[in-house]
Amino acid sequence: MKKTERARLAERARNIPLYLHAYAFHLNMRYEQVLPGDLLDIAHQHQLHGVKIHVEDGETQALQMMSDHQLSDFRKKAEVYGLDVNIETSASDKKTLDDAIRIAFATGASSVRFYPRYEGYLHDIIEKIHLDIRYLSQFDDCGLTFTIEQHEDIKSEELVSLVKRSGMKNLSILFDFGNMINANERPLDALNIMAPYITQVHIKDAKIIRDGSGWAHEACRSGYGDLPMEDMLRKLLLLGEDKPQIISFGLEEEVDYFAPAFRFDDEGDNPWIPWRTASYTSLPEDDKVNERLNQESEYATEQINYIRNICNKFIDEKIITD
Repeated sequence: MKKTERARLAERARNIPLYLHAYAFHLNMRYEQVLPGDLLDIAHQHQLHGVKIHVEDGETQALQMMSDHQLSDFRKKAEVYGLDVNIETSASDKKTLDDAIRIAFATGASSVRFYPRYEGYLHDIIEKIHLDIRYLSQFDDCGLTFTIEQHEDIKSEELVSLVKRSGMKNLSILFDFGNMINANERPLDALNIMAPYITQVHIKDAKIIRDGSGWAHEACRSGYGDLPMEDMLRKLLLLGEDKPQIISFGLEEEVDYFAPAFRFDDEGDNPWIPWRTASYTSLPEDDKVNERLNQESEYATEQINYIRNICNKFIDEKIITD
């Protein structure tokens, strides 16, 4: 007899694979106050499953800047702690993917996340992304899994189409709690469209802000925004019948990160997508740096507790009904 949905949710909530995300310490890493190896310490301290870290996190001390020996030391430290490592990068071209894969092998990572970042008409961009993925397909059996993230400009159906078209068995979607807003989609609608292809997640909250005939988002402390966090977490945990479909939930507290609208109500079927830089949060004023860095660390810890409290609620729902 199959487990009831409530029992399945409780079991998965109890064993949720939470990962520390480097962006939760974005400002600290910009000032090099928290470095890649420190993230492993923090994840271990909070008994998390692993870390998600961008190749550029930590500026001059980032993974991308490390020697082979330093990357090996990072790998050994993760292994001692029993932490899984997920590598992230912010483009999809050959050079960017090659470097991320190099770092993933050197650090013993299990996965690489990327997202496209092109300027141009949508149809041309879709074809560029398809060619990038076709290049990536040669690594389909290399031992890594790959995720493409919906990152503010590509709609859910477009992303699903790219993944299906790829033919890759080790390419899936990373679902971010708020990035669909900028593509003029609602969180739960986007989740439902991408659900069959989602294997990894970025958890954050955000305020939804009208931006012309589209929507912007401003990330904020978890529980203080407009996103249906509990509903999304419930749906994501329940994906997969016999075993959990989601293999990692990244704790990506992004307080004060802002992203404008990229897709609009009246854009037509082949809109122009403007160029944008990789994600970053504006640095605080000089006299507020120490306060903001301490605050960021506090918010990151609070998010861990916030998500665990939601999971405990799911577990309690099962106990109450038994």
